[in-house]
Amino acid sequence: MARGQRKSIDEKIQQKQELISSIETRLEHERKELEELLNEKQQQEIKILNDFLKTSGLSVYEATEVLQQYVAGQYEATA
Repeated sequence: MARGQRKSIDEKIQQKQELISSIETRLEHERKELEELLNEKQQQEIKILNDFLKTSGLSVYEATEVLQQYVAGQYEATA
């Protein structure tokens, strides 16, 4: 039975190069989408913090100070 013409090594190499190029393009696209999703998540988290600060009446500086004291207390408790 005839299977058709076999591909030369150069044709196989070219196909692999094209496949790799295609995969690299897809990977780049997926990385950009991931970056956009991470940025969106960060913006949502920032909004949650901002909303909390507004409702609590704390300034960013006051909240930072409270968190620093909390973290320092946690560190001392584990040391």
